[in-house]
Amino acid sequence: MADEVDLTRPSAARVYDYYLGGAHNFAVDREMAEKAIGMWPDLPLIMQANRAFLRRAVQFCVDAGIRQFLDLGSGIPTAGNVHEVAQAAAPDARVVYVDNDPIAVAYSRSILEGNGRAAAVQADLRKPDEVLGSPEVRALLDFDEPIAVMMVAVLHFVSDGDDPAAIVAGYRETMAPGSFLVMSHASQDGQPHQAGSHQDLYRRTPTPMTMRSRSQVTGLFEGFDIVEPGVVFLPLWRPASLDDVDEQPERFSGLAAVGRKIAPASC
Repeated sequence: MADEVDLTRPSAARVYDYYLGGAHNFAVDREMAEKAIGMWPDLPLIMQANRAFLRRAVQFCVDAGIRQFLDLGSGIPTAGNVHEVAQAAAPDARVVYVDNDPIAVAYSRSILEGNGRAAAVQADLRKPDEVLGSPEVRALLDFDEPIAVMMVAVLHFVSDGDDPAAIVAGYRETMAPGSFLVMSHASQDGQPHQAGSHQDLYRRTPTPMTMRSRSQVTGLFEGFDIVEPGVVFLPLWRPASLDDVDEQPERFSGLAAVGRKIAPASC
């Protein structure tokens, strides 16, 4: 793996791991993370809120009958991964993780060893045909049945030039009616004074960041019915308790939402 990893530039996946208190990061990642935290002290709390949203969304999907998950841009594993939450609630749940970071994929495969209902793929989510055609996806997931496609804290690393709406559509076209799209996305909404410097910092990485507004994130759900409570700040998406909601939820500037794929209109 050493030949595949550029240790001179920080990785968004490894920086995120550091925010969450993980150990799968290097000095260059920690240096960038500390600079970011110095400019925006709430960042670790925002990242933790994002992981908490992921866990609540997975549980929501399981409760709705979903038994298969495609987690795009899954990052480096940490406690409460998709397969842990889904399989604790439904042991027959199947999960495929997809990331383009070789370290994230290597650790995922190590964690998943012996789990026949979960796999990890190294691939670029911007290429839906390649992701969906991978052997691991074909072996574990049946797109004739409802599925949850997870795009959690990843589309802000897709530039406008790469057309994130078209990427989402590439996956949507394969999803059966009743499937879910789970998304969280960095936004300048709530903390506009922090957005510019944070995006500048991420330009040092191979994955620069594009923050988007609530209306832009909502537009990515074309073809889906957004379930209640809509596109909201991370802590406001179906909190387990009102005690979990900060008095200033706009501090958690990430936006979160879940959409259900609309059935085609009958002729």
